[in-house]
Amino acid sequence: MKFKKDETIKITLIAISTISLIVSFSLSLDYVAWIAVLLCGIPIFKECIQGLVKEFDLKADVLVTIAIIASIMIGEVFAAGEIATIMAIGGFLENYTVSKTKGKIEKLAKMSPQYATRIKNGTEERISVETVQVGDILKVLPGESIPTDGIIIAGETSINQATLTGESLPVDKKANDEVYSGTINLYGSFTMEVTRQSQDSSLQKLIKLVESSSPENSKIVKTADKWATMIVVIAFTAALITYLLTFEITRSVTILVVFCPCALVLATPTAIMATIGNLTKKGILVKDGASIEELAHIDEIIFDKTGTLTYGTPKVVKVTSDDEDMMHLLASLESKSEHPLAKAIVKHYKGKIYSDVENFRIHPGCGVSGKINGSEIFAGNRKLLKLKNVKTDDDSGNGEMIIYVLKNSKLIGKVYLKDTIRENTKKTIWNLKGLRVRTTLLTGDNEKTAKNIAKEVKIRNVKFNCLPEDKTEYIKKEQIKKNRVAMIGDGINDAPSLKKANVGIAMGEIGSDVSVEAADIALVNDNIADIPHLIAAAKKTIRTINISIGFALLVNIIAMTLAILGLLNPIEGALIHNIGSVIVIVYAYRLSNLKTTTKDYHKVKKLGLTKYLYNGMT
Repeated sequence: MKFKKDETIKITLIAISTISLIVSFSLSLDYVAWIAVLLCGIPIFKECIQGLVKEFDLKADVLVTIAIIASIMIGEVFAAGEIATIMAIGGFLENYTVSKTKGKIEKLAKMSPQYATRIKNGTEERISVETVQVGDILKVLPGESIPTDGIIIAGETSINQATLTGESLPVDKKANDEVYSGTINLYGSFTMEVTRQSQDSSLQKLIKLVESSSPENSKIVKTADKWATMIVVIAFTAALITYLLTFEITRSVTILVVFCPCALVLATPTAIMATIGNLTKKGILVKDGASIEELAHIDEIIFDKTGTLTYGTPKVVKVTSDDEDMMHLLASLESKSEHPLAKAIVKHYKGKIYSDVENFRIHPGCGVSGKINGSEIFAGNRKLLKLKNVKTDDDSGNGEMIIYVLKNSKLIGKVYLKDTIRENTKKTIWNLKGLRVRTTLLTGDNEKTAKNIAKEVKIRNVKFNCLPEDKTEYIKKEQIKKNRVAMIGDGINDAPSLKKANVGIAMGEIGSDVSVEAADIALVNDNIADIPHLIAAAKKTIRTINISIGFALLVNIIAMTLAILGLLNPIEGALIHNIGSVIVIVYAYRLSNLKTTTKDYHKVKKLGLTKYLYNGMT
């Protein structure tokens, strides 16, 4: 585990303070405890003064500062050092769980094309994309990124639009079809007329969405601090009344010591740290402790399709043919192509030897062809059949893409390909329903494909043909309805939605860098079956926090009562509230070994009273 420089300094100071307290207690050398008071107490004093001066904020720091000063005044330096050290540990744990980094827009910006080829007066010229104007005619070659939004005026090609829409397969484009900035021209060369300048293009719009999107409900003030504000008032009042009635300063100081909210402050960060450790073991990286708190109250999880519910790559699911050599001929032909469908077919073919292919050609938007052993072999979509005047009544009813294989203009077979659903997807959706979390599918795919996938995995709410702004708008509407939303996706196009959602979850292995950095949580192993455990762990964490808060308050009240009656001195009071702190830490640490099963997901209870404790002051 690596720490930043300032974190390393804090750990060192805490370690030195702890050692000084051990030496002070073991050898009865009170002056050694001054080391802990100075090293851990001064930062607390500083935060206390800043909070009071800038915001007049009464939190645990105020009570801790007064308790430390009061302990020193009556000669209990060890008690002062002990309180300062424990509070320093709690503060470090809390700060460590705060997210250190957020999404970096530079990686999106790097995808923006820098140059374009403009055709002017019949001459091609290479220009900066920033100088491109609406109405300019641009030429785009195979493999190039499209400079800005426009309309094809000549040529046919296939475009990889995954950057914007998340579609797993390339989209065929011809004259009068729209093309978008940042998408990739895979094969054919074409000319286009610019419809938007670079700064107004779809990719720049996506970048602006990531920069501006932020969840309305993401800022969470720690529960412990809210309760601590009340405790400060109660402690001061109790200490003052006790002094006025007894004129014994020791009793008043003891009240301040025992009512120091050490256990209360430790409850939240320790539980969250333990849960983050548990999730890390399962390959779930949590950047932000507040995400755990949000997840416990999530109402809806939104899934992207490609790369999230599915693997994001096409796979052969069915082959029909009366020719035993059909797959060999097709694999030989497709081995010459770099198209994703071609690669899937070659991968499916079990043979290792391919026949030589002569006159290999790519027919943009249709397929490929070549001569094998003297026979003309064509492989492609229905446009190819139309081109070769071959009729067939067959069509895919399950969202598959069909590759038709022709030998000397005769149909000899069909290969069905599909973006296959991940293992455990259906079970994951079922388990989420058991956890009382609604599921929604938002995808850039067409209606037929989207509804087929949703039906197969049992997701009722599905939205199709979604652009990035459509997804963020849906999330915004749900948040306006006071629904807390989690979004899970993998592509750059998902980044605005991941950031807009109350909690963003990215597929860490296949996910883009931008989507991972825009998210709050990353699934390193891309295993969506871990999501129910993530939700269940978050709910368990909140229950643990609230039980710990209730226990800490109970111990404080009992100890304060004993202090009022004169049955505790500052040292004994410090030991009692230390015991409470240890119990809270041990109880919270149990979360690091939390294991959940399908039964746990389907017997989940509402947060009940602990939900009131946690939310009652928010």
